[in-house]
Amino acid sequence: MFSKQVREFFPELPLMAVSTMDSESTRTPQPGAGLTKGGSSLLPDGILGAKLGSHGKHYVCGSMAAFTNILVTFPIQKVLFRQQLHGVLVTEAVQQLQRDGLRNLYRGLLPPLLQKSTTVAIMFGLYEDFSRVLQKHVCGSGVPELVTRSFAAALAGTTEAILTPFERVQTLLQDHRHHARFNNTAHTFRTLLTEYGVRECYRGLVPVLLRNGPSNVLFFGLRGPIKELLPQANNKAGHLVNDFVCGGVLGAALGIMFYPLNVVKARAQSQVGGAFQPCRKVLLTVWRERGGSVIMLFRGAHLNYHRSLISWGIINATYELLLKLL
Repeated sequence: MFSKQVREFFPELPLMAVSTMDSESTRTPQPGAGLTKGGSSLLPDGILGAKLGSHGKHYVCGSMAAFTNILVTFPIQKVLFRQQLHGVLVTEAVQQLQRDGLRNLYRGLLPPLLQKSTTVAIMFGLYEDFSRVLQKHVCGSGVPELVTRSFAAALAGTTEAILTPFERVQTLLQDHRHHARFNNTAHTFRTLLTEYGVRECYRGLVPVLLRNGPSNVLFFGLRGPIKELLPQANNKAGHLVNDFVCGGVLGAALGIMFYPLNVVKARAQSQVGGAFQPCRKVLLTVWRERGGSVIMLFRGAHLNYHRSLISWGIINATYELLLKLL
């Protein structure tokens, strides 16, 4: 059909050239071909790929998902931090925040906003990148895919620890004992660097490393199997709910499992200056201060469970939704 139309307008064009154009027209995407009929893509194919790269969308989706989560759950995190640091009940932690006033409720928001949006971007993005590279190198060697993906998850989690200084600054800004000393994020960073050096910014690094690697391995390893156990979704809302439940259940379970490490991290990072104490010594100190009770060591774990349920539900659902949209 295309060749007949061309020959009507250009009768002098050789037959071979017309045939070539006809064959090329069947292979060349038409202007509207990039828009999907189901509405899963908002832009023609190639535009986002050119801007983000073939795998850059994983970083963007992870960052935006974490950004959304932090804005929603920051007050809960602040109550939880007070429980981890002082071992008080929820009511006492809430009363502390009330005494601090509404002006200080979102004090310390910038560090977790920057840190979490970056670490979650690294978590999802590097996991995909490391998985792809490792599978390419072990292709045909007989190494199970589960092993390569687990190693990729551990590498991504370890890389996240580079951003420990953000957690360090967040701890200092949330601790009411340091309100008079540190004004904001920039002032806290400047004080730590000028008075103590870079090493002080990485106080509490060991519990962060012990937490990040294993939790990443479990999260990425169990995310798929858990979702398969959920009722099959037949629409976008169903997929969104399943992704929320899957991420929330995993996040809550891992939050309980690694809760003592977060307690150790909070205690270590609340200190400014002085000797760096081993992770084990900090844990024993907290345990003795709380009467040698394991239950007291997990003080705040129930709130952490609910916060993680909401946080990782939001992160996982938002990530998967944005991934489909992009």
